[in-house]
Amino acid sequence: MSVVHGDALSLLLFRLHSGRLLGINLLKVQEIIPCPTLTKLPSRHPHVRGVATLRGSALTVIDLAKAIGEQSAIANNEGCLIITEVSRSRQGLHVQSVERIVQCATCDVRPPPAGTGSKAFITGVTQIDGKIVQILDIEKVLYELAPTIVEELDEQLLSEDERALLKGRRVLVVDDSHVALHQTMLTLRKLELDCQMVRSAVEALELLQAQYDAGQPIEVLVSDIEMPEMDGYELVRTLRKKPDIGQIYVLLHTSLDSTMNTEKAKAVGANDVLTKFSTVDLSKSLVRAFESLQ
Repeated sequence: MSVVHGDALSLLLFRLHSGRLLGINLLKVQEIIPCPTLTKLPSRHPHVRGVATLRGSALTVIDLAKAIGEQSAIANNEGCLIITEVSRSRQGLHVQSVERIVQCATCDVRPPPAGTGSKAFITGVTQIDGKIVQILDIEKVLYELAPTIVEELDEQLLSEDERALLKGRRVLVVDDSHVALHQTMLTLRKLELDCQMVRSAVEALELLQAQYDAGQPIEVLVSDIEMPEMDGYELVRTLRKKPDIGQIYVLLHTSLDSTMNTEKAKAVGANDVLTKFSTVDLSKSLVRAFESLQ
């Protein structure tokens, strides 16, 4: 067994009917069960197999192969369900089989190959025992199934003083997900913040340094946790070692349940952690951030 250095990422490996090997962050997995009898709804989305009843609660079951553009050939009573909880929603992913749990170093996860495009449904790739493993972008699967509508900001959500506090303040958003970037930037622009965005932690460090050197420092960093090559935890650790840009306020914005990440986030030096995606919660988190900078 190879030794994993640095931050470790636990992946559940599974296969689709085509034999394609994929991985999903184990922290997003609640349980794995044989596929139960499904109730088919007449108006269901074509990527939804049906609804299962799990311990008295209804659970939407997604045909993962279809959802990512492959032909599904699993009969309804075959395969298994990976029960996931991501970005405040719970669902079952219908797959052919589950293989095992493995660990890899975050730094060994690479971005999708250039030219993969926005329809690839993967956030990164890594090698496990000499085999290429693609890491599923479950957030994109869910967004394609039911696009999240960014809530309209209630005029009474923030006071005049809070709106004035945010207006024109400088924020950088870093996230490898097109979907998450789009949602976050829509909210920040509605709040009239001066916001920029990048797709990786390395780009974030470079931009933060450049803005500081130019005399226009970024005041708040809103960062994803799960990112290829350097994750949000390592980004914060790296920042805190820098004498010039190291004191920036950092909000870690994650698709995982924030209660699972709070302790580690605080340990590496993050100021706050929030589960995606709520316009209201994000707005209030940013108010807290800038109040603390007063």
